[in-house]
Amino acid sequence: MNQLVKGSILVALAASCYGTLTSFVKLSYKAGFTTVEITFSQLLIGFLGFLVINSFYNKRSMVDLNRTQLNKKRLWLVLAGFSIGATSIFYYTAVRYITVSLGIVLLMQSVWISALVDLVINKVPLTRRKSIAILVVLIGTMLASDVWQQDQTFDLRGIGFGLLAALSFTVTLFTSNNVALNFTSVTRSKWMLLGGLIVVSTYASRELFTDFNYEVFMLWGPVLAVFGTILPPLFFTTGMPKVSVGLGAIVSSLELPVAVFMGYLILGEEQNLIKWIGIVCILTAIFIMNYKRAKLR
Repeated sequence: MNQLVKGSILVALAASCYGTLTSFVKLSYKAGFTTVEITFSQLLIGFLGFLVINSFYNKRSMVDLNRTQLNKKRLWLVLAGFSIGATSIFYYTAVRYITVSLGIVLLMQSVWISALVDLVINKVPLTRRKSIAILVVLIGTMLASDVWQQDQTFDLRGIGFGLLAALSFTVTLFTSNNVALNFTSVTRSKWMLLGGLIVVSTYASRELFTDFNYEVFMLWGPVLAVFGTILPPLFFTTGMPKVSVGLGAIVSSLELPVAVFMGYLILGEEQNLIKWIGIVCILTAIFIMNYKRAKLR
């Protein structure tokens, strides 16, 4: 039970880091930095951070593979990491046009998108429980996004990029659970971040040597790297082995209320009872989809 509590705390800390991240992204926009500058600095510092961490990580893995097999696995991890870069670009672009609350709600659509992808790719049927959970997520999304307000207006660019981020994040979830699982978590994170950095560097290539403001590396790059790239994976990889998969998924959903609360606390975003009812609906759906796997060890 002691290990279970420690694991749950670590997973909660990881989710809280991700939840806080979006408000910091908004603040970096207010400081005058662009999506290119934010994403590139975060991924570069994060990748360099994992290079350092990996050099001190003594566990060895994949010792039964020859160099060719190792390089093949690394290549697959790099390719899998492309979705990390894409998610950062799509999500950070989305929150330029919409609130933190709506952005995180759109990202959480990966809950039901993952279930549909599981149905198509892995032939995992949509059970009655999953179908109810998807319906609850959609209802919660309607409430949490304030569409019920007649005077509410939305920037379609933000909605579109938010949904693209959810799709890309779904790809990250699937590749993270299926590619090169014999590598240590730290090593896998390093190679996947390299893939993300390649995508972001390609996206930033035109601006990188012309209008790029390198002052982003002084504050916001390191802050975003710590809260979005370095600490969460370390907390997750340390905490998840101590809890069940279902409990981990439930605890990690803490990201949603933390993001909304930090949007209110840091940015002064307007909140109301209906929005929080919608958030509770989404959290309930996540619980419905995972509670059977959330067994105490």
